[in-house]
Amino acid sequence: MRAWVLTDGSADDEARCFGVAEAVADRIERRRVAPRAPWNWVAPFGPVPLRDRPEAPNSPIAPRGEWPDLVVAAGRAAAPYLAHVKRASFGRSVAAFIGDTLRGAALADVLAVTEGSRHRGSNVVAALTRPHRIGAVRLAAARAAQPLVPSSLKGPRVGVLLGEGGKGRAWTREDVARLAAGVRRLRDDGAIVIAAARRAAPRALDMALAETAHYLWDREGPDPYVALLAQSQALVAPGDDLLSIDEALATGSPVLAFRPGGVKRRTAAALDRLTARGVVRPFAGRLENYSYAPLDSTPEIARAISALVATRAALAPRPERRVAARKQKTNGPTSR
Repeated sequence: MRAWVLTDGSADDEARCFGVAEAVADRIERRRVAPRAPWNWVAPFGPVPLRDRPEAPNSPIAPRGEWPDLVVAAGRAAAPYLAHVKRASFGRSVAAFIGDTLRGAALADVLAVTEGSRHRGSNVVAALTRPHRIGAVRLAAARAAQPLVPSSLKGPRVGVLLGEGGKGRAWTREDVARLAAGVRRLRDDGAIVIAAARRAAPRALDMALAETAHYLWDREGPDPYVALLAQSQALVAPGDDLLSIDEALATGSPVLAFRPGGVKRRTAAALDRLTARGVVRPFAGRLENYSYAPLDSTPEIARAISALVATRAALAPRPERRVAARKQKTNGPTSR
């Protein structure tokens, strides 16, 4: 199956879209859009600019042959482009959109949202978390790999996921100090602290944890992020980074959310829902011992897409039937 991942280049949006695309497709292209004013002002509504339409040179949605079987999109800017591909391909491409959208469920053939969304319908997949690339297979392989800290170190492994949420307010000195103090309390209580960043972390936090963590990735060599998730018995994640929270919840380990000041209202609401369901707890500088079934909405979304692609393939005219139909149209009906 051929698929496009269609976003404006946001790292979070691409991670979620690639998670879905990789679950169903074997050939994936990254397509990025960059609408200018006034088109970016009216997104997710409005048409695709003329310079970006499929027939235009260097269009981000030019098919370059046949249309793909699947387009997975996310982000406000990508919505008009997904709608255009859906129309222009005459249903050849299954359109999937990840996340809430003001355009509603009609935007896509499959709309993947969280349970807090108001959108419901036969084409809507509503789950507690959103999709990502950290699946069960990757976690199992990382658990079997070389441990990040020697087994001679005794104590529960606690992974600290560093980095700000990216779209919210930057962390303050007080935020950094609170998190660093909480991590120090964990170590004092016997925890083995391992830390790595999915995105850039405040330098002050790096410096504080350098004195506390038993393992701190210095951004040299292979990225240990998946190994950190898989090998930790509890995880401390930034509360303003929902992608980190969702990835951590795929492990089934306790997830302790550190909530900095100034978290966006929408992000705070999502975090509150996870806390109310008992799968996330606030980070207070101590370990919490609880369990839950690993959460990952990616397979559920992938199943909905695969079923739709298979149905369309079954209903589509076979090549030999199309040839026969064209011949009959040219030669007229056969006489008995």
